[in-house]
Amino acid sequence: MSRVAVPGTARLFRMLFPQIAVFTYIRALRRVLADCSSCLDVGCGATSPVRFLRFEYAVGLDAHPPTLKQARILQTHDDYLGIPAQEIGSHFGEASFDCVVALDLIEHLAKDEGYALMAAMERIARKRIVLFTPNGYLPQHSHEGDLQEHRSGWTAGELRRLGFRVVGMHGHRLLRGEEHRLRLHPRALGGALAVASHHLYTRAHPEAAAALLCIKEHPA
Repeated sequence: MSRVAVPGTARLFRMLFPQIAVFTYIRALRRVLADCSSCLDVGCGATSPVRFLRFEYAVGLDAHPPTLKQARILQTHDDYLGIPAQEIGSHFGEASFDCVVALDLIEHLAKDEGYALMAAMERIARKRIVLFTPNGYLPQHSHEGDLQEHRSGWTAGELRRLGFRVVGMHGHRLLRGEEHRLRLHPRALGGALAVASHHLYTRAHPEAAAALLCIKEHPA
C-alpha cells in the first residue's frame, strides 16, 4: 500500500496549525532532503514526519508491532519492516537509500548502540543521514512496552565532533519538557516564545535549543 499524498506547504501549515514548531521542523527536513528520492526511516513510529516529505520510495522500520500497525493504517510509508533499529546493518546493503533518517530515535538507545547505528546508517545511505534528538538527556518513561524510554542524551558538541552539521530546533530548551511539551501556560504564550527564540537565537546556537537536527553528508 503506497503512502498518502504529500501536502503542499500551505495545506501543511493548515494541517499543523497552531503547532508552528512542528511545521518549522518539517520545512527544515524538506530542505535538507529535497534531493533525495528514497528514504529509510529507522524507528519510524506511528506518525513519522516522513509522511510529509516527498520521496519516490520510503521504508518505515519499527520494532514495536502496534506502532508499525498504526503507521500502516496511516499510510506513512510505501513499505514497512518490523525489526529493531540495531539490526539494520544486516538487512540493507551499502548505499541502498539516498538518505537514512532516525528521527527521535537515538535517545532511546544506549550510547554504544547509538554509535553503532550511526555507522550502519552511513553505510546504507548514498547521500546523507539525518538525526533528530533532544538536546542532552531528557527523561522520558516507557509505557506498556512501547520502547519510549530515554536511555541516552546527545549534545550539539559531541554530534559536531562526529561530523554532523547541527541546527537548533523547537526553541529554547528551558521552554520545553518531556516529549518537548511546552512548560509555560497559557500554551499560546509558551509557543510564541519558543518560535521567536528559534528564529532569533537557538536555530544558529543549538547548544541552547530544545532539540537538535543533525545532518551528515556521505563522503564523496
